[in-house]
Amino acid sequence: MPNTQLTAARNARHDEFYTQIDDIAKELKHYKPYLKDKVILCNCDDPYESNFFKFFALNFNAFGLKKLIATCYDGSPITGNELSLDFGDFSSEPKKIAYKVEITEVKDYNGDGAVNLADVQYLIQNEKNVLSVLKGNGDFRSKECIELLKQADIVVTNPPFSLFREYVDQLEKFEKQYVIVGNTNALAYKEIFRLFQQDKIRTGYTNFNVGMFFYVPDSYEKYHHMENGKKVARVSTSCWYTNLPVEKHKEEFVLYKKYNSAEYPKYEDHDAIDVSEAQLIPIDYYGIMGVPITFIDKFNPSQFEIVACCEPCIKLETLKKMPDFKEYPSRQKIYNGVLCQKKYHRLLIRRKQ
Repeated sequence: MPNTQLTAARNARHDEFYTQIDDIAKELKHYKPYLKDKVILCNCDDPYESNFFKFFALNFNAFGLKKLIATCYDGSPITGNELSLDFGDFSSEPKKIAYKVEITEVKDYNGDGAVNLADVQYLIQNEKNVLSVLKGNGDFRSKECIELLKQADIVVTNPPFSLFREYVDQLEKFEKQYVIVGNTNALAYKEIFRLFQQDKIRTGYTNFNVGMFFYVPDSYEKYHHMENGKKVARVSTSCWYTNLPVEKHKEEFVLYKKYNSAEYPKYEDHDAIDVSEAQLIPIDYYGIMGVPITFIDKFNPSQFEIVACCEPCIKLETLKKMPDFKEYPSRQKIYNGVLCQKKYHRLLIRRKQ
């Protein structure tokens, strides 16, 4: 899915992107020790459609969870498409109501020697107080959903694209740990960027720059392919964010290139040099450097500090001397009487001595 479509969806409050269970499993396996004996909240997750709920329900015992809470927002658009379970009297309700599911144990109810979807189905259909209707519409900002948040140790979900800043702000306010899916462009939001500067948030284990595939409602016209009768769209600007420890951010980034002024032009509007690729960060330079935003996936706060995030500009005359030069007239501007071209978002970083 091109970035323009994601932006349009975000502006239209069209936030129905549903994470695939393979992507969830691939990421969450790394946090297993941190999830043991914890109350997990999926507060943007209808069990009828959420693979987050499905993953945790099926792995409740394997991960040693204390409790799983999932809440549904009123008006679910793709009821039953992901979980594919029959919840009896509730089978047609999610389009009208908001509800919550609270699980404290998952047993092998059918005696087949394993916990599977049939057991989860039996649990929800037969155990009292597991599924209940919410008083409000299930918005994560509502009073009753905040009360559920207070109970939780760790929040794991794919929050609405349009409300990402507000969502993370709430998690910070209540000092919650989290593993969530977000837009890579969220790094440029001042609220999110500040958390990166303070080492209060980091990217997850899944590569920052590969994008992810999501299920989308039938109403979406643009999608990548069909899968089991459902539309699947690729969102290139998507990644995992967390405030739990991530081992790759403790690894030292190996440097080998030496600085020379011809290969590292200076910005006109910032006191920094441009480094076109993170792997080309010079080993002998300790000033401020502008690196592509994808560097955040390799950021080790003990090795570097993040100074700013901006779109700096370089003299067009200087850029034309670079071997990888590409002219973008739409990004050109006059700065101090000189024609310059703006670079796409850069992180301004500095090595720690």
